[in-house]
Amino acid sequence: MWGIAAKRSRGRALLIRTVTFFLALALAFGTLLPPHAKADTLKIVAFGDSLTAGYGLPPAEAFPVQLQKALAEKGLDVEVVNAGVSGDTTTGGLARLDWSVPEDADAVILELGGNDALRGLPPETTRENLDEMVARLKERGIAVLVAGIRAPRNLGEEYAQAFDPVFADVAQAHGARLYPYFLEGIPLSPETVQGDGLHPTGKGVAIIVENILPSVEELMEQVRSRTHK
Repeated sequence: MWGIAAKRSRGRALLIRTVTFFLALALAFGTLLPPHAKADTLKIVAFGDSLTAGYGLPPAEAFPVQLQKALAEKGLDVEVVNAGVSGDTTTGGLARLDWSVPEDADAVILELGGNDALRGLPPETTRENLDEMVARLKERGIAVLVAGIRAPRNLGEEYAQAFDPVFADVAQAHGARLYPYFLEGIPLSPETVQGDGLHPTGKGVAIIVENILPSVEELMEQVRSRTHK
């Protein structure tokens, strides 16, 4: 009887050691794998100002939420993080870039510059800030989609000619993707633009999402092709 009990005890001990070994092996293997090998979900950070943050809107109608929903409806496994700060300029964005974009981010939609123009800041400052942000993200291996904006025409044609090309120039300089105009296709109506005449309504955001979606899908394909090499 004692012999049987001893054999059972040794058997249980062996089983425990075996299970512990394989659990430790699995844990170590998972730790050694690159972050993107652990999960198929891609993380896109929407990094911008009030147009990204969803100023004046219920949370469910903000750009990142609507974009994630549109991607999910296409069967795409993506998390879109809202890193928009209302009133932010490119200078503010540059100051918070490193801690606002987490280490596990796969891509960034960079939507900044509108407040620079509204304040009449020098276009060269906007250019330098955007250039530095894209350069830092590129160094971290994060794909970037630069979303352009246009200067208000009441600032004069000279200002607009200096400001408007900044986004395309920066994207081209770094080989980043470009979406030329973030507010493309939004009609100036109470249904699509809030009373301040600047910020889109939920329906306006839906138009933004519909128009930018192909560019975001291309951004995702860029990330997937890179991680599967």
